[in-house]
Amino acid sequence: MSSSPYPSATALIADQSFPALAGQWAKDPAPQMLGYVWEAYDEMLAKPPHVNDRDLERSITQLLEPRIRDAMTGDEPYYIQHGAFERETMAPPPAQPPEYDLAFVLRADERIMWPLEAKVLETPGTLAEYVREIQEQYLTCRYAPLTTSGAMLGYLLTGSAADTLIRIGAKLNTTLDQVADFPEKPHRASMHKRNVPAGKPYPIDFKCHHMILEYLSLRRHKRMSE
Repeated sequence: MSSSPYPSATALIADQSFPALAGQWAKDPAPQMLGYVWEAYDEMLAKPPHVNDRDLERSITQLLEPRIRDAMTGDEPYYIQHGAFERETMAPPPAQPPEYDLAFVLRADERIMWPLEAKVLETPGTLAEYVREIQEQYLTCRYAPLTTSGAMLGYLLTGSAADTLIRIGAKLNTTLDQVADFPEKPHRASMHKRNVPAGKPYPIDFKCHHMILEYLSLRRHKRMSE
């Protein structure tokens, strides 16, 4: 039986042409990619769309995607996608591949993605799911296996973004550094060592961007008790 003409992304790492491609992609994307996310958020604040309060996380993320795309020039070596699947770390069938809330996808090789995961934060202290996403997904290489960084979007409903970032640092037991490109934004980054699966050539050093997007006028839909 002939081999597939579409090798896995891991196999590409051994290809001589891949290191240069991966090296370009591994650079800190904050100056450009995450700038588009902030532009999209600012547009949502300026012209608030209808957000479905029964499904806040998905609703906000779905609304962000076209606004990110509108902020882009169209000449970037990547595009934005909502609900992108990561098949590099997919378990054997019938398992489903990990699905990113948002991902910037490299046009030169669409198997390579830079993810952004979103979590609704009811208050600055409701961080369990946010922290779990970092520890169990990003730091195990299940998410972002081929890149050296990724992002978390915290959709904050009450409280302050500054307090939220302080609490995230405490929960992760690490320092959240100011991101120089966004001095006026509630945007910080933390550095981590990942637990790379045996035999995988994924990057060990990982930078996690933390972006707190305030949606203080929104509330989760509460079911009426029967």
